[in-house]
Amino acid sequence: MLSWDNPGDRVAIAQMNSELQHAQLELLSAHCASHQLRLRFTVDDLARFGRRDILRKSLEAAASLNAYYSSIEAKIPQAAEAVESASLTEGQVREAVNLLASYLREQSEYYMRVAVPLSNLQKAAMWPYFSAVVLDRARVVELKGQRVPNPPFYERARALGITNLPEWTHMDSLTLGDVILFNEKLSERALFHGLVHVIQSELLGIERYSELFIRGFLATKHHFSVPLEAHAFSLESKFGANPSDRFSVEDRVRLWVHQGRY
Repeated sequence: MLSWDNPGDRVAIAQMNSELQHAQLELLSAHCASHQLRLRFTVDDLARFGRRDILRKSLEAAASLNAYYSSIEAKIPQAAEAVESASLTEGQVREAVNLLASYLREQSEYYMRVAVPLSNLQKAAMWPYFSAVVLDRARVVELKGQRVPNPPFYERARALGITNLPEWTHMDSLTLGDVILFNEKLSERALFHGLVHVIQSELLGIERYSELFIRGFLATKHHFSVPLEAHAFSLESKFGANPSDRFSVEDRVRLWVHQGRY
């Protein structure tokens, strides 16, 4: 068994957590892909018309992973309590939306002062998924050792019973209008993900984007299950799986806006 007291184990523990993070990102992509199925098709339709071989393999993989992670959960000291549902009034929801929209604007203005345009190499990697207009307008900030703190209104949200809030300090990137912040080193996948949110906020507007995020989070209790986030992860996964399969992100986002899927 590994131990922090053993200097030789510390490298192994660091490697373990690196691989755990990689596995978590892959699981998140799978979760988002499954969420898209849930949004579009009923369980009955999948059971009746889904390909039996794919369903069988998916069920076997899900069952195996559930058993594995459940065995880990059983050994975690003081495991986290289940997320409870917070009941907010419509007035409180509207207030939360206004707070988030105002915060996104303020932070966008703050970081715009140190943000830089995309390099020609970055633009080439992101085209034609995104138009030249979007790529010219977008700005990026690599924080290099710093972390984006959680918003000040988190304390009040927790007091109202809202739990499982997304930790901004743990996110790879954070999109503030046209500005994308990177807690870690900028990567193509993280840049792609951030640019999806740039498109979403542009087409929806900051107020509507904030409202859909707040209402989606209150409904699903997990930020990565919010349709805005799930769609970004889904498109990022598609980009990562086959970068040569080019598609227009704006067309995909515009379709979801038109269909009311956010």
